[in-house]
Amino acid sequence: MTDSLLDDLQASVSEAVAAVDGASDLEALDTIERSALGKKGFFTAAKKAVGGLEPDERKAAGQGINEAKATLDQAIAARKSALQTSARAAQYESERLDLTEVPATASVGHAHIVTQTWEELEDVFVGMGFRVAEGPQVETDWHNFDAMNIPKGHPARDGFDTIYVNHGEPGSTLLRTHTSPVQMRTMLEQEPPIYVIAPGRVFRRDTADATHMPVFHQLEGLVIDRNISLADLAGTIDSFVEAYFGKTFPSRLRPNYFPFTEPSAEFDLQQPDGSWLEMGGCGMVHPNVLRAGGVDPEEWSAFAFGFGMDRLALMKYGVDDLRDMFANDQRFLAQF
Repeated sequence: MTDSLLDDLQASVSEAVAAVDGASDLEALDTIERSALGKKGFFTAAKKAVGGLEPDERKAAGQGINEAKATLDQAIAARKSALQTSARAAQYESERLDLTEVPATASVGHAHIVTQTWEELEDVFVGMGFRVAEGPQVETDWHNFDAMNIPKGHPARDGFDTIYVNHGEPGSTLLRTHTSPVQMRTMLEQEPPIYVIAPGRVFRRDTADATHMPVFHQLEGLVIDRNISLADLAGTIDSFVEAYFGKTFPSRLRPNYFPFTEPSAEFDLQQPDGSWLEMGGCGMVHPNVLRAGGVDPEEWSAFAFGFGMDRLALMKYGVDDLRDMFANDQRFLAQF
């Protein structure tokens, strides 16, 4: 009885394997698989027949059924893989585009106005001897605030100004509010002298308007060397402004206060109409910041500066509203 059952099963499996090998597509293969392995398939019938065998015959019959099924499963898997590969190749061929020639009427893309500004500024500062440094956009509270001499309870650390993320202890991780943490990471990783700029995206809880965005782009610079003075800072800013804008935009420094610099200043640019436009903050790096970065303020002195690249692009290209640069309106973007 067992031999007859297994012989019939083997004949059905051989027939099914032949059908599998000849399946022309995945749909046909699925039909064959269901007819063999489904509730009404011959494997189900064979398993039911085992129940009518003598107890000592059931083990051999069950083993034979399992081996036959493994043979069919292997044939189905191999054919399915081949058909899937063929189907993907046909899809790729049908979707293939000839990009060797651009039609005369096609519009060729270009870098966004902010990206252009970013790359131009990097070129200017690299030409002045600076190196470009990068850091994470999701920062620790220590790198973003504590190391920058911004004390606990400072308004900048409030949830109304800073975007905190759900990671670690509450209030310990945030989206960086400036690129100053990159300066700190550079100090911790590199011995002075240091001449770096840190361009990047920053985040604050600002309401979007003509001159503010909650996500914007900032560039900060850091110089650490022996005998660095405020005169070196003023000269660096003058050189940058002349290299980027030309001699028609004089710059000036105005006293101000920042926790991470002392003395601190704002630097302004004079526009062609004679008015002054505030561009960013700067100053001599506070000794507490140098110590946090492992730098001895008795041996080394430093200055830092920072400004918004978006606002710089707005000024250089005569854009009236900062929001226009991020609206993805092709009529606007195509102008630059």
